Amino acid sequence: MFNIGFAELMLVLVIAFLVVGPKDLPKVARWLGRTVKKLKQLIREVKEETGWSELEAEFNDTKTTVQQTVQQADIRKDLEDPVKKLQQELRDAKKDVRSIQKDVNESLKKD
Repeated sequence: MFNIGFAELMLVLVIAFLVVGPKDLPKVARWLGRTVKKLKQLIREVKEETGWSELEAEFNDTKTTVQQTVQQADIRKDLEDPVKKLQQELRDAKKDVRSIQKDVNESLKKD
C-alpha cells in the first residue's frame, strides 16, 4: 500500500524510538494501529454509502470494453501484409528501372 521497504521501515522505527521513547512506544503503536483501522473502516463506509464502489466497478467495466473495442478496430494488422507486398514490388520495380537504365547507357556508349 505505502511501498515501504525494510530499510525505510527500520528508519521510521528508530526515529519513533528516539522521539517517543522505549516506554511509550508500544502505546503509540497500538493507538496508531487502531487509528489506521478506524480510518480504513470509515473510508469503506463512505464508499458504500455514496455508491463509489459500484461507480468504480462500472468505470472499470467501461474501460475494459473501450480497450477491447480499440483493439478490434485496429486495422494496422490488416494493412501490414499489403504494405510489405507493396514495398517489395517497389524494390523490384527500382531494380528493373536500374537494369533498363544500365542497358540504355550501355547501348548509348556503343553508338
